[in-house]
Amino acid sequence: MNNDILIINSTILPLSHKEAELIEKGFISITDGAISALGPMTDLPDSSKASKTIDARGHLAMPGLVNTHAHAPMSLFRGLADDLPLMTWLNEHIFPAEAKSVNREMVYWCSKLAAAEMILAGTTTVADGYFLEDSVAEAFTDCGIRSVVAQGVIDFPAPGVPDPAQNVASASQFIDSWQGRNELIIPAVFCHSPYTCSPETLKKAKEMARQKNAKLFVHLAETKFEVEQMREQHGTTPVRYLDSIGILDNDTVCIHCVWLDEEEIEILAKSGAKVSTCPQSNMKLGSGIAPLQEMLSAGISIGLGTDGCASNNTLDLFSEMDLCAKLHKVRDLDPTALPAEIVLEMATLGGARVLGLEKDIGSLEPGKKADVVLLDVNQPHLQPFYHPDLLVYAASGADVSTVIIDGKIVMQDRQILTQDINETMKKVRKLADCF
Repeated sequence: MNNDILIINSTILPLSHKEAELIEKGFISITDGAISALGPMTDLPDSSKASKTIDARGHLAMPGLVNTHAHAPMSLFRGLADDLPLMTWLNEHIFPAEAKSVNREMVYWCSKLAAAEMILAGTTTVADGYFLEDSVAEAFTDCGIRSVVAQGVIDFPAPGVPDPAQNVASASQFIDSWQGRNELIIPAVFCHSPYTCSPETLKKAKEMARQKNAKLFVHLAETKFEVEQMREQHGTTPVRYLDSIGILDNDTVCIHCVWLDEEEIEILAKSGAKVSTCPQSNMKLGSGIAPLQEMLSAGISIGLGTDGCASNNTLDLFSEMDLCAKLHKVRDLDPTALPAEIVLEMATLGGARVLGLEKDIGSLEPGKKADVVLLDVNQPHLQPFYHPDLLVYAASGADVSTVIIDGKIVMQDRQILTQDINETMKKVRKLADCF
């Protein structure tokens, strides 16, 4: 049996419903970008050969992590404006910084920096939303990271779209230019929020997305202020508002969803809309705590996101998992609330489900895309390894040693192979000189 890559002697955590238990000493065969076989070493045929064999002794193989919400170019603004409420942060710091710095060069290089950070921390798929998203897609293509890239839509002059009347048309052109162009890139549309997009813009964007079978992402019910603002402007709450104008369906991803009542949770569940939760960003901006357990109980698909590193300030989903699990125990004063296994699924198969990619990624199974990360578990803080819960409560992105995306090794032994990271950091530092 000839394989492109053969991983041997690894502990394997498939995270599939068919294979929920650890394989203590196993192999993974990768052929033509997909997993062709996996199992215990005793099942590996003696005739198996590969162009590349990785002896992963002392490592754990698991599915690549799925970040369901990020703004990659905003890596330029990491630490630029901290300890501020959302609207002050946006209106007095981030929007002016974007007006001063955002261009195609900035978007490209800062997206490469974000891709490097995510790959180093075991993220193999990211849903990104920003302006000049063509340059994000180009950067992610060059870095070899799988992505759902969504062109930003907002009712103000924006980078690349100086005339707001062209915002949806620009997103439509973006989707047309990337659909089917690269199997790692899935184009989508990102309507910033109900308070920055008119009902006409939201409806027009959603109709366009439906015609093109594309996802629509939208920030929703992030702050108490947003809820109050929507009541004043539209006489209802953000979720009810989007439902009333026909925005919510299976291909809508609602980001944050912090301020929801029971009826709104039911509205989301019945609509089939998905949710991306970003607990660290919500905490840092003082936005609140999303009712994850209530949404999960209602059957809503939820994925984990980092948000942009201007409001986080990292893109490490391992730290996001740890914080997410603990935050909800504190909220409910219940140590059994939001168990680690649920949070781990939110960052893998659950995240894939939010993006409509669960048939291709999110677990290690024959036939699925070979998005695999190897963690060095031979570390003091990861021993003894009794249970995968330790990945949530003790592991970090720094424990990831090797990353395979679509059957290609993009990082090995902590060395990124798809870009010169020193060049990228130098470029971004130079871009930061404008502040």
